[in-house]
Amino acid sequence: MSYVKPAEFTARMIDAGEAKVFMSTRDTVLRAFMAGAILALAAAFAVTISVNTGQPLLGALLFPVGFCMLYLLGFDLLTGVFTLVPLALIDKRPGVRLRGVLRNWGLVFVGNFAGAFTVALMMAIIVTYGFSVEPNEIGQQLGVIGESRTVGYAEHGAAGMLTLFIRGVLCNWMVSTGVVAAMMSTSVPGKVIGMWMPVMVFFYMGFEHSIVNMFLFPAGLLLGGDFSVGDYLVWNEIPTVVGNLVGGLTFVGLTLYATHARTGTTRTRPVTVAAPK
Repeated sequence: MSYVKPAEFTARMIDAGEAKVFMSTRDTVLRAFMAGAILALAAAFAVTISVNTGQPLLGALLFPVGFCMLYLLGFDLLTGVFTLVPLALIDKRPGVRLRGVLRNWGLVFVGNFAGAFTVALMMAIIVTYGFSVEPNEIGQQLGVIGESRTVGYAEHGAAGMLTLFIRGVLCNWMVSTGVVAAMMSTSVPGKVIGMWMPVMVFFYMGFEHSIVNMFLFPAGLLLGGDFSVGDYLVWNEIPTVVGNLVGGLTFVGLTLYATHARTGTTRTRPVTVAAPK
């Protein structure tokens, strides 16, 4: 499987973060759009499997196919750039500034949301025959998910918000482990195996992933879920984004950097620096 040692793949993580800071606006948004759309399709796939078979574990087992595809294609999720991009700043790579990190995060967020929302709209059309009939069983399940993971948290007040945040932290601990795992091997099978395991864990455990939620909750709203846009933002998306940032950066990026890298790490490959467009 061509295993890559931790010191080497940690250097690759920093290189990747640096490259993303200097990526053009067009490429950043396009890659984020495609990542959000593919992950949304994988989520729809997993929900469909769970509904049709009555086996949520089977849906979780197969959901990572989307995650693997989008990373092998070189697309970007917000959860991944939360972990990788700050490392270039911490490593003091030339030209990398906080402004560049925040720019990358903002563009990836917009692209991910646009991609996920596009698929949410398409799925809503499919399960209602163009909004001409009531949602089928899959559509009804999408609405239930939205309700339970917004107003369901709100019913518990501060304890619900804490639970939501921790689920966001644990989610990106696993998802970013999957991102890093793709760098542990130079072969496609090795990359896929490495990514598959932690992503399956997050999905089956019901942890909160900001981009998956960019699909689930707009789809739920389009399909008549009993919650509002405000419920979605306050009682899911915003705390989930913060939890994803903390989980990925703290438990994956910074821990690997602290133990396997040194300031001024030598690049493992050339990085072409171009002014962001």
